[in-house]
Amino acid sequence: MKTLVLIPSRLSATRLPGKPLLKINGLSIISHVFKAAQKANIGEVYVATEDQEIANDVKKNGGEAILTSNTHKTGTDRIYEAIKKLGKKDVELVMNLQGDEPLMNTDDIKNLNKLMIKFKCNFGTLASKIADEKILENENIVKVMTEEILNESNFPLALRFKRRLDKNDSRIYHHLGIYCYNLDTLNKFISIKQSHNEIKNKLEQLRAIDNDMSINVALAKSSPIGVDTKEDFIAIKKIMEYKS
Repeated sequence: MKTLVLIPSRLSATRLPGKPLLKINGLSIISHVFKAAQKANIGEVYVATEDQEIANDVKKNGGEAILTSNTHKTGTDRIYEAIKKLGKKDVELVMNLQGDEPLMNTDDIKNLNKLMIKFKCNFGTLASKIADEKILENENIVKVMTEEILNESNFPLALRFKRRLDKNDSRIYHHLGIYCYNLDTLNKFISIKQSHNEIKNKLEQLRAIDNDMSINVALAKSSPIGVDTKEDFIAIKKIMEYKS
């Protein structure tokens, strides 16, 4: 099956404006994400953005970018426009990788793609074990509750996604910002109006759950933090500079 990887990105994030172009080890966050996706080697990779500066940065660092409208309400709307513009006819799976998770593990990206093909699923995502109880109270970190306890080979259904959950169940995990869907599922998702739950919680996966669309969850080896705040950026910068 042919997979296309798309990374939605924009400069006008409310909590940390300009974050895609913040630099770590001399490279922007968005270009770090692009290179991680490319390294996973599961298909062509494009950044979908409304900002010429992001497109220029990605191209300058050897990546591919496509300009989209600045009226999109969600990242999924943005990648849908990018798919239409790219006009690739033979793509069967679309991987939507968040542009603010430069620490996403390439093995986890590969594994999600592999499980989507193996289980013939319509919609999949990743989650990792919660090592620190503080994560449960941090509303910037999304949690997911699954039908079964996750292991390295299963791909159970997500029951619910929340910004805050009490860990009174072993099936609660840290949800990571990555989605994979087949084209029919993406078409269906885009055609449904944003749900009340989705708007209130700022979680677009709730649109799927509210409309009885199944989302399967794979266990991720790593538990990367996304860049939502200045504190997140400082923490990630330290980790990545130490690793290099």
